Amino acid sequence: MKRLPKFLLSAAMVASMATSFSAVKAATPPDTLVQAWQSDDIISLDPAEIFEMSASEIAGNTYERLITYDIKDVSKISGQVAESWTVSPDGKTYTFKLKPNRKFASGNPITAEDVVYSLQRAVSLDKSPAFILGQFGLTKDNVKDKIKQTGPLELTIEVDKAYAPTLVLYCLGNSVASIVDKKLLVQNEKDGDWGYNWLKTHYAGSGPYIMRDWKANEVIVLERNPNYEKKTPLARVIYRHIKETASQRLLLEKGDIDVARNLNPEELAAMSKNADVKIQSAPKGTVYYLGLNQKNPNLAKPEVRQALKYLVDYQAIADTIMKNKGEVHQNFLPKGFLGAESNNPYKLDVAKAKELLAKAGLKDGFSVTMDTRSTAEITGVAQAMQQTFAQAGIKLEILPMDSKQALTKYRARQHDIYIGNWGSDYQDPNSNADTFAANDDNSDGAKAKPLAWRNAWDPGPLTAKTRAAVMERDGEKRAQMYKELQKAVLDDGPFVIFLQQTEVAAVRKNVENFILGPSFSDNDMSQAKKN
Repeated sequence: MKRLPKFLLSAAMVASMATSFSAVKAATPPDTLVQAWQSDDIISLDPAEIFEMSASEIAGNTYERLITYDIKDVSKISGQVAESWTVSPDGKTYTFKLKPNRKFASGNPITAEDVVYSLQRAVSLDKSPAFILGQFGLTKDNVKDKIKQTGPLELTIEVDKAYAPTLVLYCLGNSVASIVDKKLLVQNEKDGDWGYNWLKTHYAGSGPYIMRDWKANEVIVLERNPNYEKKTPLARVIYRHIKETASQRLLLEKGDIDVARNLNPEELAAMSKNADVKIQSAPKGTVYYLGLNQKNPNLAKPEVRQALKYLVDYQAIADTIMKNKGEVHQNFLPKGFLGAESNNPYKLDVAKAKELLAKAGLKDGFSVTMDTRSTAEITGVAQAMQQTFAQAGIKLEILPMDSKQALTKYRARQHDIYIGNWGSDYQDPNSNADTFAANDDNSDGAKAKPLAWRNAWDPGPLTAKTRAAVMERDGEKRAQMYKELQKAVLDDGPFVIFLQQTEVAAVRKNVENFILGPSFSDNDMSQAKKN
């Protein structure tokens, strides 16, 4: 077996790579793409655990899955590691044949044994994204019977019901279904942990780039995978964690970085006038929302939930704080998804909000806290809402924290209000319906923890309706089912959805093929090059 490259660099070397580019103006190497990016939401680099947007992008460029799709038309599904697949007449068994002669970065061949191990591992570890596979009836107890190797390059996956096939395939294209190098993980396994403690900070994939090093809140270094089927134009991609947007702009202007990922609207406007910079954007399947914890007795009142939806100045936020980075959108399905609604019935109406608060017995308002991730736009939006909430007597205390801290607290349902964004896990409407409109168990010890659960909301009959929608094979009927679910959540749910994201990046003009896709895992660096 070939040895893996030495993935962990010395601290001194990483620090040098992270900072040396500022020593000389316009000094980024011609074979390296250097990006400034706020990436403090990364908790783990194990694809079985990745559930954050920054880590999803890294996984998308370093791992492969059975299935992929055309990012310009996501309805066009194709094989990535899979060469072909069939579905049994009863709709429950999927048979995959793999492309031959494929290798991991280690040099180990990619076999059906690796794919089976990877999927069984993701289900058995049961980390946050495991539900994406678990929704098909796969559990720790049965996964070894349901996912089986049937040949060196062939395997079968048995699901519990005849789901819409596209749902199953989209889920097999998610980061949680990434294919890992079994031999390498077995070598690094301790006490039956499936190599989990090792892979949190290491790499075992076959994608176009190798995850060479990650220093939390400092730098991520990707290097060309010498065993990938198509050589990447660039030798490496470096993500520098730079929180301050003004610093990102300055570095971009000097040429010390090639891409600035988090500029605010004013900085983007200024950069659009710079002859050395171009602005790129792409609509994202991501919605911005407030999550209202129903454990808070005030937020649990239906009239209060409605009132808060009338205390957001949606258009002003879209036109100022989020200019060019989002558009008003109030439904849980992003535009472009099957059945997505585009109606936005709520607008800032303080009188209406006061009327609803009075009905709730809170005519003088109340005090509440909001957990905010410390990004420029989230902080700005929170402050705007603080002002409009105050017009109805609601005293909003903003609690800023880093992304990891905010997410950890939110996932433990210890917040009052959480402001954040939700990126669809896969390109099927069930991705968002399953988290916004369904909650099978609202107890603190529940196994599945969708956004409805995080906000302690029992959606009642909506859960059954969500489950029924994934079984409907008629596209028009299925779309109508999602329209009804969206209306129900829009009217009564504990979510104030206010924008759909447009991702924007400022890019040096000598960079070509820097690709922003519909989901964060689709942001593709493998074709990027410099001229």
